[in-house]
Amino acid sequence: MPKLKNLSPLKKWFKDGFNEPLIIAGPCSAESEPQLMLTAKKIAELGKVKIFRSGIWKPRTRPGNFEGVGSEGLEWLSQVKKETGLYTAIEVANPEHVELAIKYGIDVLWVGARTTSNPFSVQKLADCLKGFTGPLLVKNPINPDINLWIGALERFYKAGINKIATVHRGFYPFEATTLRNIPKWELPIELKSQCRNLPIICDPSHISGNREFIYEVAQKALDLNMDGLMIETHYHPTVALSDMNQQLTPKELEELLENLVLRRASTRNSDFTTNLETLRDQIDSIDQQMLELLSQRMNVVEEIGRYKSENEVKILQLRRWEKIISTRVKLGKTLGLSEDFVKKLLQLVHKESIQKQTEVMNKIVLAEKKKS
Repeated sequence: MPKLKNLSPLKKWFKDGFNEPLIIAGPCSAESEPQLMLTAKKIAELGKVKIFRSGIWKPRTRPGNFEGVGSEGLEWLSQVKKETGLYTAIEVANPEHVELAIKYGIDVLWVGARTTSNPFSVQKLADCLKGFTGPLLVKNPINPDINLWIGALERFYKAGINKIATVHRGFYPFEATTLRNIPKWELPIELKSQCRNLPIICDPSHISGNREFIYEVAQKALDLNMDGLMIETHYHPTVALSDMNQQLTPKELEELLENLVLRRASTRNSDFTTNLETLRDQIDSIDQQMLELLSQRMNVVEEIGRYKSENEVKILQLRRWEKIISTRVKLGKTLGLSEDFVKKLLQLVHKESIQKQTEVMNKIVLAEKKKS
């Protein structure tokens, strides 16, 4: 279990407080002083944004694209802070970035997904951040590796930083998907269950990759009890030098924030509590039956493994597997289950079945060798 018990509560990060959830907004990149200032002023007018974010250094996947204005943008952010009262946040990827950010009074630092993916880079940042008292946001690594994510948090925590939050920005997909990054909501949920004191902020802009989906992702994040949102906002996204498709205008940001439904984590309504517990009891009963049936299925699988071993038959029977997929998906649809859900469930069961049969066959082979 990660030792992150003494983290500073999110509510105590700012002396002047904030209205929950914590909202962070600003352009993907700082492009010019007028662009930055105009965007910041329009965002500040909304009265709902606490932190103004902007990329200063923007190394791209491939060279040749706009890679940020560099340290010159830090002066612009200092001016933004003076004129709007917004806190400022930037991404840092190396010790030089950290030194400059602190020099120019940047309030919040964040560690990007690529950096989180590299423990060597994380450790270098942790070493130079010793003594840093401001908030630090750590984005998830590019690939869905929760231990790598937790490892980065632990390195910063050991460096003495206790104002730490994570940013869920989704995971790089190897296949073409509607969203830019796969949310894999189960990972931040698991992270929260392992690190209960850890604030989690969602970045619906990077998950979506398209402004069309930002509201849906943002609402889902809040429904999953995340603590805030980081939303890319540009006064004129169509002329943005980076990630133009996933940035909102300040007006669109205002509409999004007004339309979000802020649900409570709990309620004192006794009827709700009673009815909820009744439904949960039903879920518990169904889960028990489901696990008992899966156990029975694996017992049959082991018997099949022994039978195949005795008759020297291979474990994987492709035609049988294809038939299972076809018939179960069809059955699932008639029961109101999605094709994707049924396929994923069957793949998990099939993987476990292959493992069981492999273990059975290996035991039989080992026993026969001992006899001989």
